[in-house]
Amino acid sequence: MICPYCRSEVRDGSKFCTECGATLNPAAVRQETGRLAANTGLMLGAAAREARLRQTVTEDQLIGDRAYNGILLGVLLWGLLVNVLLCAFVGDVYRYVNPIAFLIGYGVCAIVGILIAGRSRKPLVSFLGYNLVVLPFGLVISTLVAAYGGVGSQVVTDAFLYTLLIALGMTGAALAFPNLFARLGGALLGVLIGLLVCEIVLLILGRYQTVTDWIAAGLFSLYIGFDVYRSQQFAKTVDNAVDCALDIYLDLANLFVRLLSIMSKKRD
Repeated sequence: MICPYCRSEVRDGSKFCTECGATLNPAAVRQETGRLAANTGLMLGAAAREARLRQTVTEDQLIGDRAYNGILLGVLLWGLLVNVLLCAFVGDVYRYVNPIAFLIGYGVCAIVGILIAGRSRKPLVSFLGYNLVVLPFGLVISTLVAAYGGVGSQVVTDAFLYTLLIALGMTGAALAFPNLFARLGGALLGVLIGLLVCEIVLLILGRYQTVTDWIAAGLFSLYIGFDVYRSQQFAKTVDNAVDCALDIYLDLANLFVRLLSIMSKKRD
């Protein structure tokens, strides 16, 4: 295991770093690195949303509302299915890969994937970018799920159920009150940036707490509604359906990670 504060290698299961003396909690360290990586991915996606709103499309690129939303849902479900399979058959990725090497690989794949999906106007290329985000992020989630007892544990089951219910509720709210969510974009991004800075500072100080988890859970719940609303404002093209699926996937994944942390501390 690698100490997240001084980057020294310590023996698995150690409670304290022999170099800097920081308290080590393997599950918390994995959770914190996963949360920071997830937040960064969501921030990178914000610029792509604005670019898609300004793009010009031709008449032959447009598809019907039903086809558009069907493709969006299908791509989103594909990403979630990949994550479920990774959780079921891979588990803790740190058993196979050095943590530092994995996090570097995750960062490279996620950033490249978001940039590809955001800049490409070809659906298949955007879908490639989508998978470049889904696969490494799925491995992060798989590692966290393993740390919290595996797919069948009560903590993971509760987190999944709450994520599903919140997603359905926020989707309904976005469709029922579009004007409300239309005004949330700038505020949500500002809170997200502040949250990321706060968590980086807390990670450096070696502090673990639940306040930011609750704030983040509320934030990403609103982001689900906002991105569902925003998905209906883009031109109805296949490429935009894929890109919007990526936005909503990141919201769901972030929310699930936060709820995992909240559920585990609640049971403790």
